[in-house]
Amino acid sequence: MTLIREEDLITSIADAFQYISVYHPLDFIRAMGRAYEQEQNPAAKDAIAQILTNSRLAAEGRRPICQDTGIAVVFLEIGQKVQIASDRSLQELVDEGVRRAYTNPFNPLRASVLADPAGERRNTRDNTPAVLHIESVPGDMLRVTCAAKGGGSENKAKFAVLNPSDSVADWVVESVAKLGAGWCPPGIIGVGIGGTPEKAMFLAKKALMAPVDIGDLQAKAAAGLPLTTLEHLRLEIYERLNRLGIGAQGLGGLTTVLDVKILDHPTHAASLPVALIPNCAATRHIHFTLDGSGPARFVPPSLEEWPAVTWTPDPAARPVDLATLTRDEVARWRAGDRLLLTGKLLTARDAAHKRLITLLSRGEPLPVDLTNRVLYYVGPVDPVASEAVGPAGPTTATRMDPFTPLLLEKTGLLATIGKAERGPDVVSAIAKNRAAYLIAVGGAAYLVAKAIRSARVVAFPDLGMEAIYEFEVHEMPVTVAVDSEGRNIHAEGPAAWRVRLQSAFSLHSLSPSA
Repeated sequence: MTLIREEDLITSIADAFQYISVYHPLDFIRAMGRAYEQEQNPAAKDAIAQILTNSRLAAEGRRPICQDTGIAVVFLEIGQKVQIASDRSLQELVDEGVRRAYTNPFNPLRASVLADPAGERRNTRDNTPAVLHIESVPGDMLRVTCAAKGGGSENKAKFAVLNPSDSVADWVVESVAKLGAGWCPPGIIGVGIGGTPEKAMFLAKKALMAPVDIGDLQAKAAAGLPLTTLEHLRLEIYERLNRLGIGAQGLGGLTTVLDVKILDHPTHAASLPVALIPNCAATRHIHFTLDGSGPARFVPPSLEEWPAVTWTPDPAARPVDLATLTRDEVARWRAGDRLLLTGKLLTARDAAHKRLITLLSRGEPLPVDLTNRVLYYVGPVDPVASEAVGPAGPTTATRMDPFTPLLLEKTGLLATIGKAERGPDVVSAIAKNRAAYLIAVGGAAYLVAKAIRSARVVAFPDLGMEAIYEFEVHEMPVTVAVDSEGRNIHAEGPAAWRVRLQSAFSLHSLSPSA
C-alpha cells in the first residue's frame, strides 16, 4: 500500500499550475518553431514570431504566458493500492493546490472562475473550484495531469451526435472552418468519438493532454507501415484542416493546426457521438506521478530549447499618437496595416460592456468619456515588482459584438482592440461610423505587457480583472483588422490562402509523381 500525504498532493498541484503558467510544453514549442520556418504569409509569420518570443520572455521572467491563466482541469488516476492520508475530499485537496498556485504572491495568476454562472457571476478570487476527473486504476501510484484551459479555446468546443454512417472527418473539418480565430490558432484539436455525450466530451479533453507527434505519424505513413483507424483519421483531418488556410490568428497561412489528437470509446449501435475541443497558442499541461516519497519536482527547461526567433516591430509600422488621434487619421488606415500605439487607452470586457450599455439605455452618464478613445478588450494579470501590469493580451472580440454598434454610435469611440474576427453587423457599424477594429496577437500577453508603462482602474473596481483600466502604452503593436471602409482581413486573408492551398493540392494530386 502506498501512502501519500495530503500536503504532498497539494504542493504538487500548486507547483504544477505555477509551472505550466510559465513554461510551454517543449513539444509544442518545437512544433510552433517548425510552423514558423514553413510559414509563407508574412502576417501569420509575424504572429507566430510574437508567440514564440512571448513564450521565451515568459520563461525568462517566470511570468504567465497568457493573461488568461485558465480554468484548472485536473485528471487523477488513482492506483487501487494508493491511500491518501487526509480527512478532506479529493476536490478539497485539489482546490487547495489550485488556490495556492493562483494566489502565489511571486507570480499571481489571474482569477477567472465565476460562481453562480447563470446569475450573479461572482468571481471566486482564487480560481477555485477546479474541474476534477477521477479514475481508479490498477497499481500503487497516483498519476496526475494538470491543465489550464483558456476561455477562448474552451468557448469553441463543439458536440454532435452524428448518424452512424456519417463522416467524422467531414464534421470536424466543417466545424473548425466555422470556429473563427477566437481559439487562437495555431494550436491542437482534440476529438472524442463514441461512448455517450459526456464521455465524448471527456475524451476530447483528455486527448489534448497527449504529446505533439503528428510528424512521427507522417513518417510512419511515408514508410508504408500499417496505421490504425484513428491514425488514418488523424492524418486526414490534420491535412484537411491545414488546407482551410485559416492560419495563425486567422490571418491566413499554411498552419492552422499543429496536431490532431483522437480518443474513442465503444458506443451504441444507433449513435455516433463526436466532440471537438481546441487547445490554443497558450497550450498548458503537465503530467507527474506521486509514489509516496514526497511531492513532485518540476525542473525548468533550458532556454536553449526555444527556437532562435526574436520578434521586432515591422520597420514599416505606422506610429500612432493616441493623444491626438482623430477620425480622419483612422480613416487613412487600411486593413492589414501595422500600427504602434503610444499614449492612453481604456480597457473593457464583457461585464464592463454590459454596465456601459445599461447606463446608455437609461440615459445616464458613463463613468469614462469614450470620445476619440481606443478601447482594449483585456483582463490583465496582477502586476509584481516593478511591473505596471501583468501579462495583458487581448480577449476574443466577438463576445463584445452585441455591445459594439451602440457604443460606436453613441460615444464617439474611434477604435477597439481585441483578437479574432468581428461579426457582419459590427463590421457594418465600424464602416458606418468611420471607426476601426485592431488586433493584438493572442498568446503574446507578456510581450504586449512590455509596452504598457502605467495602469490604473478608472471604473467598476468591484469587477476585478474585468474593471475598466486606463493603460499608458508605448509602441504597442497592433494590426488593422477592419478598416473604416469595412475591409476585413479575417475574411480576405483565409479566403485567399484557402484558394491558394486548394489549387496547390489539386495540382499536386494531378501530377504524375503524386
